[in-house]
Amino acid sequence: MRLRRGKRQTAGERPDPGPATPGLAVELRGVRRLYGRGAGAVQALAGVDLALPRGTFTAIMGPSGSGKSTFLQCAAGLDRPSAGSVRLGGTEITGMSENELTELRRSRLGFVFQAFNLLPSLTVEQNVLLPLRLAGKRQDRRRAAAVLAQVGLADKARRRPAELSGGQQQRVAVARALVTAPDVVFADEPTGALDTGTAAEVLGLLRHAVDTAGATVVMVTHDPAAAAWADRVRFLADGSFAGGLDRGSAEQIAERMRVLTARTAGAGAMAGAGAAA
Repeated sequence: MRLRRGKRQTAGERPDPGPATPGLAVELRGVRRLYGRGAGAVQALAGVDLALPRGTFTAIMGPSGSGKSTFLQCAAGLDRPSAGSVRLGGTEITGMSENELTELRRSRLGFVFQAFNLLPSLTVEQNVLLPLRLAGKRQDRRRAAAVLAQVGLADKARRRPAELSGGQQQRVAVARALVTAPDVVFADEPTGALDTGTAAEVLGLLRHAVDTAGATVVMVTHDPAAAAWADRVRFLADGSFAGGLDRGSAEQIAERMRVLTARTAGAGAMAGAGAAA
């Protein structure tokens, strides 16, 4: 599918992003997000650079208020950066119109949220097929059956969400995210409402999608055990990336988070003391 070029940015509004880097599913260059104006303005992202290859599983972690949610919203085209460039699957999205962004999200991205966001009036199969329906594509029931089998729910296609457990509902959400074979699956605290065992099952499905289907997963989480399923963890602090860890254990990730949280809290206390003085 060809996406039309978005509205041209005015001179100086955004830097020239330059050529896309081959083989990247997600690419952010100099992304900033400022909320508000004047003295009360808050900088949620302070010049983020990130390049994620296709077929990888990346976890984004950071202390509360570090910019994790803002990062995900800007990377997924749910919010517009104040400056910088975002590319998904090689497509520059920062200049797209709202209609073009909607089209891109429906056809080329998948989403899994903490709240399962299933429509209670639809069957499991109909919920899985919803992205295809919204994108105006043929509702391929064989494709729905395939992804439901992939998440272990082949026998639940005619059930409604209320008839399923929380873990099963999140599996339906994973199947819905995968049905369009998206460029990227964005997962926002996907295990936050699940018990430990069920969370491991859902994370295993995302891991399997990366390893066997070549999917690209970007997950925001606060849980070191969840992040340990990823190929790499990138840590945010005060709106900027503050290092990473590849193939880290839950214990290693938790220790890195402890140090980062303490450092961030210490810096905040010093800033507060300076302002008081």
